[in-house]
Amino acid sequence: MGKNELLVDLLNAWEETYKKGQLTFWIFLSLKDGKKYVEEIKNFVEEESNQTMTCESQSLYRNLRKFQHVGVVDFEAGEGNKGPERKYYFLTDLGNSLLDSFTRRNIHLFFNEKIKQLLNKEE
Repeated sequence: MGKNELLVDLLNAWEETYKKGQLTFWIFLSLKDGKKYVEEIKNFVEEESNQTMTCESQSLYRNLRKFQHVGVVDFEAGEGNKGPERKYYFLTDLGNSLLDSFTRRNIHLFFNEKIKQLLNKEE
């Protein structure tokens, strides 16, 4: 296996692991933007991640049920388009606090000047 093929394989494996861990963040971020039903969450995640993140509807439903069970997400029923009512999901106060705390502890690190320099450093 050549160096470029190895690089692609390693990058794909790393990204797959990274994406699994980031789905919760993207779901919460989509809900911070406002109430959404599952298809809107899916579209937000895919569009705002520049298509680097994808998610299946069933995976979203599973995660949203888990988040609702622990009190960080809830829903309200709303009108659907020419069909049954939809569940519009939103972050609870606890969910907003959780997202804010996670962001301060894990995302804001990337705005540190030293880290930004390392990320922008050319070999």
